[in-house]
Amino acid sequence: MRGSEILERMADSRSEDVAVIGNTDLSAADPHNNTMTEEGVPLLKTMEISVSEAEKRTGKNAVSMQEVYTVYLIETRPVNTISEGLSAAPDSLWRRYSEFELLRNYLLVTFPYIVVPPLPEKRAEFVWHKLSADNMDPDFVERRRIGLENFLLRVASHSVLSKDKIFYLFLTQDDGWKDVVYDTGFQAKADSRLKALNATFRVKHPDKRYTELKHYSDELHSVISQLLRVRAKVADRLYGVYKVHGNYGRVFSEWSAIEREMGDGLQSAGHHMDAYAASVDDILEEEEHYADQLKEYLYYSEALRAVCRKHELIQYELEMAAQDLVSKKQQREELATGTVRTFSLKGMTSKLFGQETPEQREAKLKILEQQIVEGEELVKTSNAECDEYVRNAWVDIDRFKEQKNQDLKEALISYAVMQISMCKKGIQVWNNAKECFSKMSH
Repeated sequence: MRGSEILERMADSRSEDVAVIGNTDLSAADPHNNTMTEEGVPLLKTMEISVSEAEKRTGKNAVSMQEVYTVYLIETRPVNTISEGLSAAPDSLWRRYSEFELLRNYLLVTFPYIVVPPLPEKRAEFVWHKLSADNMDPDFVERRRIGLENFLLRVASHSVLSKDKIFYLFLTQDDGWKDVVYDTGFQAKADSRLKALNATFRVKHPDKRYTELKHYSDELHSVISQLLRVRAKVADRLYGVYKVHGNYGRVFSEWSAIEREMGDGLQSAGHHMDAYAASVDDILEEEEHYADQLKEYLYYSEALRAVCRKHELIQYELEMAAQDLVSKKQQREELATGTVRTFSLKGMTSKLFGQETPEQREAKLKILEQQIVEGEELVKTSNAECDEYVRNAWVDIDRFKEQKNQDLKEALISYAVMQISMCKKGIQVWNNAKECFSKMSH
């Protein structure tokens, strides 16, 4: 089944085939009545946000070693000052890429049910051979600046993420922002990779919809990776084809030197060929921006997987709590009736050393009763947590799906338009050359 069909099917799925604890029926959730869309106006409606420039700096890192790094200027201003025609200077502050990473890690932990927008790549991937993979290369830094601005705009337009105080402080508080983030204790709440992996392999009743979503995100990652590899190969070939046209220019120029009547025409045609050969650099630079739009969704696929992993973990913890409760109730029954239903060390011990006294049994029963009450409360709480997670996550997954379809459609159309334009310019170059040849004297 194709990835798009899987996602469409999940969007239309209901709760048939789902009859395990914690697998919430999404059809019961009213799409017009969820707290996520009633959080208030997203920040982007009230604040203009931009990452206006990048600057290279030198300083000492944590181990007092000299390092070169890049900082990015974030500018913000209230929307009402713009609409009212006021020209107040925007508030501004500088942030390093690592601070953007810290912000996103905080958002991932604090809002696990949300498909958190990804950051642009730290180092260039899927590059064709003439493109620099150096993360200090000016062109790469510029594309990253655009990507970081896009990340902030994504977060600022989200109905939940944009209302977060830490995000607001990231945009507006220059000093002490990191301390405020660490004071939230978010790192202690982060799930370990081992814990998440354990849940993936040991969860007994995985929710079919999340299993399919995880499969879809893997397929999306694979398809976009292949697309970016193909595009890098095409860019390599295209670069070579365009640059070889420069040889036409050189040959026509040399030929013009030995011709009296045809000289001017050949010389002019040579200039057109030189211009054509030189134009490929701008073309492929523009192409990189379309590649970056695809890369964003390559990294979005990991954000989708993170939402699925968290659900598996919550489901696994719920199953463990339910299993523990069943075990405690069985122990209570065995103590109350004096019959051991399953083989246990305790049963063997009582046969070897005699039965417990009524007082001992009563004390154990009392402890078990208390543990069962606590266990029932834990299962109830875990069930509610799982239900809430499923509902909130699916609301955001639907939002993401709509955004993805629109963004990728626009990116692919723009890429096609650019290719058409490039071909038209190539035709124009040869038409110009034809004109030059036509004007040559007989």
